[in-house]
Formats: sequence, structure tokens, C-alpha cells
Amino acid sequence: MKTVLAIRHIHFEDLGTLEPLLRERGYTVRYIDAPVDDLTALDAQAPDLLVVLGGPIGAFDDETYPFLGNELDLVRRRLASQRPLLGICLGAQLMARALGAKVYPLGVKEIGFGPLTLTQEGSLSALAALKETPVLHWHGDQFDIPSGAVRLASTNVGANQAFSLGEQVLGLQFHLEADTSQIERWLVGHACELGQTGIDPRSLRHHAREVQERLALASHAVFSGWLDAIESAVEPSR
Repeated sequence: MKTVLAIRHIHFEDLGTLEPLLRERGYTVRYIDAPVDDLTALDAQAPDLLVVLGGPIGAFDDETYPFLGNELDLVRRRLASQRPLLGICLGAQLMARALGAKVYPLGVKEIGFGPLTLTQEGSLSALAALKETPVLHWHGDQFDIPSGAVRLASTNVGANQAFSLGEQVLGLQFHLEADTSQIERWLVGHACELGQTGIDPRSLRHHAREVQERLALASHAVFSGWLDAIESAVEPSR
């Protein structure tokens, strides 16, 4: 049985639409809640796939949130194993930091639905299935592209939206996994941030309904393509 370990920081930022796809492909899914569970007890090499999810704190906030130090160590150990690793938003930032790249405030909040601009490499990757489909952006920090990694996508607000490191490692600044049918959980959970930035939740709710079907199909295609690639890459060693 193939296994997925998902590192979660806040309950509603979960695997979203990726979870049923993983289960369909024969994976069992286990969540670890990073703020309260013992990250030092985890075997970084054990799961077939490690996913580090998003959250409303910064990848460089370990003085304020000490568990991030243990999480960063877990990510480093996973990277060293060269086994499949997916990072989303905060998860991608932690991956970038673990790889020696800078993570820093973007200067603005990029929140809402909008399309990506794919690089040449991105258009040849699994992200090509997105085409011009709007994805959910919800962040105020940005990572630099780590040395040896490939930049895959950008937006007008944030130049570095995705990177890959070989077939096994994918970092996404945006929330391709977000289940827009559950957007109300995001609107309530991040109500203070929306209020501070002057973003009307009614607008986000409307856009979520508009893109729901397109985004679900595109997310399925992207993640299926990436899973096909990582599974075929490990097949010879099985």
C-alpha cells in the first residue's frame, strides 16, 4: 500500500481536491498537525509521498513558532532522501529555505483567483494542464528559486510561483489543491486577514463559484501528471 504523509498547519488548509485523487490511486493518507504533533519522531523517508501544506505563518518565523525548526529539519531530511516531496505555499517556502534560498515578505498580499504565466520549462511540465485556468493565490511571502531548481511559473505580483527539482520535488506558491466548494472555511478562517487587506469575501466567494469546475479539472490533470512522473521514476527500483 502506497502512503502519503501530509503535514498540516491549520485544519482547513488540507489536501483538498488532491486527497480523493490520491485515494483513487491507491494511497493511504495520514495527516500530521505540525503545531502540536512530534515532528522529530517522524521517519522522513518512510512515506511514498510527503506533502507539506500551507498556513498563515512565515517560513522564517521559527523564533515565534519553534515547531518550524523541527519541520524544516524534516523537510531537509526528506530532500536528502530524494524521495517525492510536494510543498504548497508555506510548504514550498520551507522547501526553498531548506535548499538555501531566501524567503521574504512580498510587500503586498496576493489573495484571490488569477492565472499563472508559465515559463518555457513550466509549459513542458505537468503545470501545462492549467493553461489559463485561474488558481487560488493566498500569500504575503515569496521564495527565491533554489540553486539547481527550475522556475516554472510567475504572476504579475509574484515572480516565483513554482519550482521543481528533478522529477521528485515540486514547490507551489499557489493553492492548486484548494477545494473551492469549501471556500467558506477559508473565508471564515482568514476573516481577519481579509479585513486587514480590504478584500471583500463576497467577491472571493463569487469567483470561487465561477472557477470551481475548471479549477477542479485542471488540478486533477496537473496532479495526475506529476504523480505519473514520480511513480514511473521509482518503478525501476521496486
